[in-house]
Amino acid sequence: MEITKIVIPTPYDVGDVNAFLVKGDALSIVDAGPKTQEAYEALEYGIKNAGYRFDDIEQVILTHHHPDHAGWVDAFPRAEILGHEYIDHWMKKNEEFLRYREAFYEMYLRKQAVPEENIQEILSIRRNLELYGNTPLTKYIQDGDEVPGHPGLIAYYTPGHAQSHLIFHDQKTKEVIGGDLLLEKIASNPLIEPPVDLSFDRPRSLVQYQASLRFLATLDVAKLYAGHGNEIVDVKGLVKERLQKDAHRTNQVYEILSEPKTVYEVTKALYPAVYESQLGLTLSKTQGYLDVLVKEDRVRCEQMGDQEFYSRI
Repeated sequence: MEITKIVIPTPYDVGDVNAFLVKGDALSIVDAGPKTQEAYEALEYGIKNAGYRFDDIEQVILTHHHPDHAGWVDAFPRAEILGHEYIDHWMKKNEEFLRYREAFYEMYLRKQAVPEENIQEILSIRRNLELYGNTPLTKYIQDGDEVPGHPGLIAYYTPGHAQSHLIFHDQKTKEVIGGDLLLEKIASNPLIEPPVDLSFDRPRSLVQYQASLRFLATLDVAKLYAGHGNEIVDVKGLVKERLQKDAHRTNQVYEILSEPKTVYEVTKALYPAVYESQLGLTLSKTQGYLDVLVKEDRVRCEQMGDQEFYSRI
């Protein structure tokens, strides 16, 4: 697998995002940056520096639907657009889906006991879809599929950070294009998102994410090309480190539950310095640790009115 990395700026705290030109029987690009002018120029420069133009790209392959990865799908007029079918909701922006998505978040923010003014602030941020692309997928990729145009490149479904998340493992070179599943410097946030079936049954994102990390550790990986930052060689070692840090945080949450608390109350205790400025992200993290404690039968969740309370068993 011949891979060329293109580093693209983003307006997000995470910093630059990586796209990858992959030359096989087809010329593909994996991920496409956010839909900003700066990202477009970086993408254009990287493709040109590799000897190609936008028109030469035959396939855009998406690891997941987040805007820093799926913005500039619109820049490739001749390309097939491939990814998990869940991504199509963000590309098409169907009004029914957008209303459902808002209702989903509003319901769970209330369950978490988030104050009303903060709920409205988070919902207004969620409504901003300007940095997403608008080109629907032309082909869906499912777990275990071989990627068209790249013999031996297998897609694996790895939800947790995103409900649409895929990684791509080359069976010959043992290289992986990993999206945001595993990053060198930071742990990916297990974001709360609507489920793939568009029900109101919230996915347990951190539980999913940890299972995806454990699956990654079972693969024979020589090098992982990450969605942000540098390539990773010691995948098993880094996965172990991430899971250990999660276990430490999970135990901290258990200690906070000396009496029943809501997700919002636990978040304030766990992240006192940053919860106000990063409420959406810290709520996702806290919810994830609580979900793990419930799964481990250390904590129970009980609904009282519109709110959920967590307590030790």
